Amino acid sequence: MELRHLRYFVAVAEMGNVSHAATDRLHVAQPSLSRQIRDLEKGVGVPLLERTPKGVRLTDAGRAFLDEARAILKYTDEAVLRTRAIGGKGEKELHAGIFPLVAARIMPRLLRDYQKAMPNVHVQLHDWPEEKQIAAVRDGQLHLAIIIPPLTGDWRRQLRFEELMSLRVCLAVSSNHPFAQRKTVSLAEAARQPFIGLLHGEFPQHRVYVNAIFARVKSKPRFVEEHDGWAGLFSAVDAGTGVAIASDAFDYAFGNRVKILPLTPEPKRVPLGIISRKGRPSPAAEMFCLCAREAFSGAIRSRLHQSPRSLGAGVMDEVHLTRDSKLERYVD
Repeated sequence: MELRHLRYFVAVAEMGNVSHAATDRLHVAQPSLSRQIRDLEKGVGVPLLERTPKGVRLTDAGRAFLDEARAILKYTDEAVLRTRAIGGKGEKELHAGIFPLVAARIMPRLLRDYQKAMPNVHVQLHDWPEEKQIAAVRDGQLHLAIIIPPLTGDWRRQLRFEELMSLRVCLAVSSNHPFAQRKTVSLAEAARQPFIGLLHGEFPQHRVYVNAIFARVKSKPRFVEEHDGWAGLFSAVDAGTGVAIASDAFDYAFGNRVKILPLTPEPKRVPLGIISRKGRPSPAAEMFCLCAREAFSGAIRSRLHQSPRSLGAGVMDEVHLTRDSKLERYVD
């Protein structure tokens, strides 16, 4: 048994389909992948996957083996990164951009894990507008950034995006708003409300996403205020000035003052992940990405356990070790 057998098994288990794992995750031929899985099951001595008409699913033994395989791969990856760090230039700082509303909930665990793995590297976090973060990553001022990636622009020619989770698009309203007692709001009804947004000059992609969300309804949002950050935006929502596009991933931040309501029909989810320069990352940056995958994966598992409907089916398939995610799935 070799490490590649474990990586192949984890990929197939997470995607639930041998063909998709071969082409989308591992970039190997499907017959070769099927043969490696059979060799692994022969070595283990029990079936790990049950074949179905739509793909594969884990057996009881497979579920137990998956946890162990993930742990082995994690420890192996960490060992390699620590060795590279010792043999490298001894990086002392890592500069990372963050998307504060989502990262604030997950960042403490991420930083704790990172400090254990890389105790000599000091992490500096930067809460900058998205466009500034992208430029800083491109120019080397930031090693990486956790952001909602732009829908437009040529940034993908120079930068790489790794999706960590997908965000459900919702409507944020004041607790005193007429919608506050409802379970859902239609896109058409939402579009007729006064909207609060982010300053277009500093956050141009915010308007791009809002326009994409409401592309299929006749009425379009009318912005009555713009703010230079999320704190100002949600303060205006809290005050009843207007409504705003948000995600249920933000619901922890405002208590009962702001209600986060699902939209119908549900818009396509928005990806959140790591943007970095193409090419091999430094050991410090690579370890940060590894810790980010683990932290976001843990947060999603916890959220699914608490509220199975909150993230929807298929999200777990997108979390682990996703590379160069395509954003075209957001807009048709």
